Amino acid sequence: MNLIQDPWLDYIHRNGDIKKRPITAICDPDVVDFSLPRADFYGAAYQFAIGLLQTAFAPKDLSQWHHYFKTPPADVVLEEAFNQVSHAFNVVGEGPLFMQDFDSLEDAPSTTVSGLLIEAPGANGIKNNTDYFIKRGIGQVLSLEMAALALFTFQINTVPNRGCKNGRAGLRGVGPLTTLIMPTNTKSTLWHKLWLNIINRKDFKYNEPCFSDASVFPWLGKTKVSDKPGSEIYPSNLHPLHMYWAMPYRIRLSCENRVACCDISGEKSYSVSSCKFKGYGNSYKGNWIHPLTPYRVKKESGENKYLPFGGHCNEFYHKNWTSLFLNHDSYGLKCAQVVDRFYSLRLNSQDGVDPHIPRLWMFGYDINNSARVDGWYSSTFPIFYLDLNKKNEIVLEVNTLQDLSVKSLKQLRDQIKNAWFDRPKDAKGDTSFIDLAFWQKTESGFFTAVSQLIENIEQEDESLTPEQAKKWLNILRAVCFDLFDGYAMTELGNARNMARRIKARQTLSWWLFNSKDIKAFIREHDIAIDKEIA
Repeated sequence: MNLIQDPWLDYIHRNGDIKKRPITAICDPDVVDFSLPRADFYGAAYQFAIGLLQTAFAPKDLSQWHHYFKTPPADVVLEEAFNQVSHAFNVVGEGPLFMQDFDSLEDAPSTTVSGLLIEAPGANGIKNNTDYFIKRGIGQVLSLEMAALALFTFQINTVPNRGCKNGRAGLRGVGPLTTLIMPTNTKSTLWHKLWLNIINRKDFKYNEPCFSDASVFPWLGKTKVSDKPGSEIYPSNLHPLHMYWAMPYRIRLSCENRVACCDISGEKSYSVSSCKFKGYGNSYKGNWIHPLTPYRVKKESGENKYLPFGGHCNEFYHKNWTSLFLNHDSYGLKCAQVVDRFYSLRLNSQDGVDPHIPRLWMFGYDINNSARVDGWYSSTFPIFYLDLNKKNEIVLEVNTLQDLSVKSLKQLRDQIKNAWFDRPKDAKGDTSFIDLAFWQKTESGFFTAVSQLIENIEQEDESLTPEQAKKWLNILRAVCFDLFDGYAMTELGNARNMARRIKARQTLSWWLFNSKDIKAFIREHDIAIDKEIA
């Protein structure tokens, strides 16, 4: 099977039909999205298509980008471009195979293909019977199509030491956060969704790629085995397009010459039930800056070190919105390159572009320090047009709103624990559900305030009017009281417990009306104090 020439992905058409077609179907105006059985596969399909377009069909400049946004290429034009790299996209057969080690790994032990599913229990989990929630046995048989997508998903998310010892992390770290620009127009085609994340060659400068060696597609050459010092791979060693196709793991699929039912898609197809893993794959080091991922910038020995955002659950709240949407040197933040160049699209916009660029889609696996998968997260945030000359001022004001939110949440969490426990500092357990509820309930009000703030600043007015600032403050107070009462006051309990809860609520109330942080916000925005409440 060849991922360029053969039909292997399902697409949703404008009339609701779902059909399996080749990758060139992405330019069909009747195709509105992929249709895939797993959320992580869905995110991977977007990254696959974006990587392929950027590699084989990148526009030469902004003018050509606009041309293809307005008028998608004919499928024969896209097919001709993709055929330049089709030799690198065979999944089975002779020669180099997509995302698989150049060598056959004959000496590596075979394991079930379910090992390619990020959340499946590993060998230790099965051996120690610790697969409590996600049971062994999922994905024992995969169709060739789903196996190829699982393989790509695995390589771009990478859990160290999964399937074998000395398995390497990817060049974006473990479980990277991906951010894409997406339209909200329900009639948008898949082409528009993908093309918004393609960077023209004047904004993304690189030498002409060579598609016959491993500089772009690592599986076209022998793996640089990383069992000894000095085997690390740095950005200067390879072509920048390599970032879309990085391959930290050494894997080979074992395709069976029989038709079976896929455990994921339910379709009957040629199947894969086993694969081989081997350690010491490509070891990526240095400042790889992937175009689809935001970074934190840290100074080390006088040089900038770029640390990719991971897909941790606490990244998916509006407290991190400015980090994902705007570069800000003072705070050491660098948004994804595809997000940053959003402004060039707007400033040089032509008819039909602006209405298609209003939201930010972020997704990724939450993988903890012990390489356990805690969940898959996906969320969308609005995007606002703003004057780049006023960016720093806007970021500072938005951070003020975010900072007050974080401090309010801390007080809420602390007082709920004080209401629950006699010795709250000794209490253990996960209270992230409080955070999640808080961020969900304040999200709408936060973005309303941000929209007002941006409009005011661009009109040379104050950041928020007293009325707007007071509304935001009242939202924080109302959400804190609502969540506290829901979590801490719903059960009567005995008199001692109730006294403890009432005291905790009074402490929360005092902070929300009289703390130095609240008073500073009131002074800064000249909010009239409601005497009978405060």
